[in-house]
Amino acid sequence: MHPLELTIRRIVAENNLPLTGRDVVVAVSGGPDSMALLHILASLRNLLDIGLHVVCVDHGLRPGETGAEIALVREAARTLGLACEVVQVDTAAWVRRHRISLEHGARELRYRALHQVADRLERAVICVGHSADDQAEEILIRLIRGSGRSGLSGMRPVSGRVVRPLLGVGRERILAYLRDQGIAFCLDPSNRDPRFLRNRVRHELLPLLEERFDPGIRKALLKTAASLAEDEALLDSMTTAAWERLVRWRNGREEPGGEPGCLLERDGFRELPPALQRRLVERILWRLGSRARYAHIVRVVDAAVRGTPGRELHLGRGLRVGLQRDVLEFSYPVGRVPWRGRLADGA
Repeated sequence: MHPLELTIRRIVAENNLPLTGRDVVVAVSGGPDSMALLHILASLRNLLDIGLHVVCVDHGLRPGETGAEIALVREAARTLGLACEVVQVDTAAWVRRHRISLEHGARELRYRALHQVADRLERAVICVGHSADDQAEEILIRLIRGSGRSGLSGMRPVSGRVVRPLLGVGRERILAYLRDQGIAFCLDPSNRDPRFLRNRVRHELLPLLEERFDPGIRKALLKTAASLAEDEALLDSMTTAAWERLVRWRNGREEPGGEPGCLLERDGFRELPPALQRRLVERILWRLGSRARYAHIVRVVDAAVRGTPGRELHLGRGLRVGLQRDVLEFSYPVGRVPWRGRLADGA
């Protein structure tokens, strides 16, 4: 067994990655990271008792080139004794409809497709080929975009049903594995397109930082992310404790149907540190289906701490926050439809 395969086996065991005894949907684009992931998982499938399901997502963006990549993935799957499912999505139409970037749209559709395949299987997880280099790039991207502690802690090895076994492995080691095993792969030309922020970070910013500031910048970024992730785990547990103590669903439980609503106890909320206040409000808004914009979080915190009973805030998509003496009530009194006017001031 190749040393990298042994390393991934150890990573799975030491980090309790939820792979053993599962169906595993492995996302394979034909690029080096995903091709390495496919072959590593195939080499471990008996040891881990996993069923592998190869999925290749065609984003519909490069019709002149994607065919060769799909053919490569199909052939690799066939050689390993696996079937390959190709899912076609219309990224351009999705981007136009939702007015988002091409990168964002392609990522959304890719994960939607992978989850749809996983939904057909029992106890399935999704494996993607993000590497340590992807992690370093992602941290810089999130820093540029002004992310908070959670964002700067980077991608997680496990996020919901998504598992990233290669997240601690550098790209050079992955390329060496491919050379050692004689595994063919494709290089997506769009990965050098400077219109995309990730490509500018990968090919311009990171090399500049390595050359002019610190040759070990990638390792430093990974250490910072790991440290922040530990802090984030602690804060998340504290937020959960505050939730259980201060938040209750309007009808006593979170109902799967109908419009959700909840109550936040103001006295206990005032005693929380500001960092936990913001996190708790953010969690409430996410659970209620709101976008949890920072401006909304700040306004709700201020209303809970100093707001006058009888006032209310109108947030996006019909979410209303009513101020009572003892609680804040979050509800959708007319459903998830836009309200006229702006977020109320001076609550």
